[in-house]
Amino acid sequence: MTTYKVPQKAILTKEQLDSFSDTQTHADIVKYINTLNAQVVGVKLTDDCPPSEVINSLLAILDKVESIAKDTPPVDNAASRFGNPAFRTFYDKLGEASLLIHQSIPGLPEDAIPELSVYFCESWGNRTRIDYGSGMELNFLCWLYCLEYLGVIKEEDHKALVIRVFWRYIGVMRILQSTYWLEPAGSHGVWGLDDYHFLPFLFGSAQLIGHKYIRPKSIHDKDVVDEYSKYYMYLACIQFINSIKTASLRWHSPMLDDISGVKTWDKVNSGMIKMYLAEVLGKLPVIQHFYFGSILPYQGLPPPTPTALEDGLSCGHDHSPATGGTGWGDCCGIPIPSVFGAAAEEAQKRSTGPLLGGAGIKPVPFD
Repeated sequence: MTTYKVPQKAILTKEQLDSFSDTQTHADIVKYINTLNAQVVGVKLTDDCPPSEVINSLLAILDKVESIAKDTPPVDNAASRFGNPAFRTFYDKLGEASLLIHQSIPGLPEDAIPELSVYFCESWGNRTRIDYGSGMELNFLCWLYCLEYLGVIKEEDHKALVIRVFWRYIGVMRILQSTYWLEPAGSHGVWGLDDYHFLPFLFGSAQLIGHKYIRPKSIHDKDVVDEYSKYYMYLACIQFINSIKTASLRWHSPMLDDISGVKTWDKVNSGMIKMYLAEVLGKLPVIQHFYFGSILPYQGLPPPTPTALEDGLSCGHDHSPATGGTGWGDCCGIPIPSVFGAAAEEAQKRSTGPLLGGAGIKPVPFD
């Protein structure tokens, strides 16, 4: 009989992070990403992909999450560009619904639900900080991994898992980000791609491998982006960024601008995988929030004693430089305004009074 375990955080120090990279759990996560990545090479979002029963159940769950959000409108928070407190109500409602949500998944063992619920509930943002970043996106990937580990998701579901389920998840997250003005987690906003996500760029670059006409530099062509964003995640993400930020990618997304100089999508995709290993799975500000259970167990060095970190654990993980902590600037100590909040404030300025301006003066990019 399998004994499931409610996942908990385990990594507090740089030494633990380094040891985690050599574990089977780390290898399993990387292998899963590579497996899903390989399934969408050359695949459009609109390609025919008949869903299985489990894929339909996962899509219905994502519809349910969106419904809960629509039933939980933001509270009046006009004076702030930061996260809307109504997100906490949404989070609590989702937690209350989690048992029934998981019971709707065909073939899922009942006693595994508490373990999977942690990854599921943490996929939508942090309740305390009202923020979202690549670590929460990783939780959703781990939720899918757990479902496959338990035999619920099959190998033949992989393509639909990416272009239907994962892409639907991104759509729901855009609703949450814009509704509750979720702050980008950390001070770098997903390490330079966009403020929130990484995996749509990784999977999206795989979709474009071998395309006859669209090159990495095509992200600078608005007509190409607008025409093909309905087919490819990468271009849809570029379109989204352009819709909420001023100026060009060179100003607000220099990493994406640099990547556009790469010659082929094959190289972009392989580079994205390496970047994910280094900047998501290899970053303490992300992985010290990661949850380990029975399906994805922690197999690295044991954590230091609590007394060793008493000055750095006020938020549940290490900020102490003495033990390899990150300091406050790279993690959860400094809130970052939501790009949606900044955009709304800019719109308000435009509607209520003149902006600082003049010949040749353009709006300053948000970041």
